[in-house]
Amino acid sequence: MTPLLPLLARSCGLWLLSTLVACAWVDDPVARAMRSVTPYRIEVVQGNFVSKEQAQALRPGMTRNQVKDILGTPLIASVFHADRWDYAFTIQRKGTQPQQRKLSVFFQNDAFYRYEGDDLPSESEFAERLTTPEERKKVPRLEATPQELEKFKAQKSAINAPDTQPDAAAPRKPYPPLEPAAN
Repeated sequence: MTPLLPLLARSCGLWLLSTLVACAWVDDPVARAMRSVTPYRIEVVQGNFVSKEQAQALRPGMTRNQVKDILGTPLIASVFHADRWDYAFTIQRKGTQPQQRKLSVFFQNDAFYRYEGDDLPSESEFAERLTTPEERKKVPRLEATPQELEKFKAQKSAINAPDTQPDAAAPRKPYPPLEPAAN
């Protein structure tokens, strides 16, 4: 009876393996739909964005509060580096490349001294990089040519022209009085 047990185990294992392999080749529409569905991914924004215009507004000798008014609160203000503030910004949106920027602001005797970091985009460049290609649609023309303006003026004058001849066939109805008659 013992020689039969290994043979039975092998045949069950072979049957199970062939069943699993066969399932891998079945084209299940539900499984295909599940593979094509992607979960919602939240937009991740960390830190505070510093633009080229903000960095250009910094002047040597500014106080820490003045720098904070322009750039915002620093992401890192370390006790070990009391004369340095670090600003970092990352954003990840679906359909766009992740963006990451770093900027370090240095102080000397509690006055702004200099800054260094990545090449910062302007506010308009940053806003353009946030949009996906589907969101970048052609803006319609918002100017009228002189010929279109003349055509519009002609249409407007024709619509607003007063009627010089009243319609004689239209019956005239008297309006009721606005106030009741005095007793």
